[in-house]
Amino acid sequence: MHSGYFQKAASSFDRLIDAFMFLGALILAFLMLSVCWDVLARTFLGRPLTWVLEFTEYGLLYMTFLCTAWVLRNEAHVTSDLVLVRLPPKANAFLTMATSILGAVVCFLLGWYGVVVSVEKLKMGAFQPTAIQPPDFPIFIIIPIGFFLLFIQFLRRIYKNYRAWKTREEG
Repeated sequence: MHSGYFQKAASSFDRLIDAFMFLGALILAFLMLSVCWDVLARTFLGRPLTWVLEFTEYGLLYMTFLCTAWVLRNEAHVTSDLVLVRLPPKANAFLTMATSILGAVVCFLLGWYGVVVSVEKLKMGAFQPTAIQPPDFPIFIIIPIGFFLLFIQFLRRIYKNYRAWKTREEG
């Protein structure tokens, strides 16, 4: 009973981070087109688009936090595996599990702090001191959302490597 529930939850979580990755890709495409249009407008029309730089900053923030859990799930992040490739599989699984525990703790703490800051920004009704002056809350809230998803993915990675560590023979 529990196994089926966890498989459904894992499948739903995978679909969520896949959707966030797709949204991050859409943001990237929009930013690329916007920057190109801004360059053309500035060069040939002498009329730069004032919003492009600011939206690019917010887009980069959103892309980062929308996509981090997907990157970790697919092990697509940059790694320095000079030591890991030389370790036996059981030791490799243990070390990956240990670093994932550290990653989960850091994500939990930063996510919690992100919630505190986001709620504070919402209560204060704070706005960015920029040309567009958007409210702070929608900008800041993606940080704890991204850290929460990354925290969950680290927990999944811990479990996966724990199982590999427990089942592997010393090699």
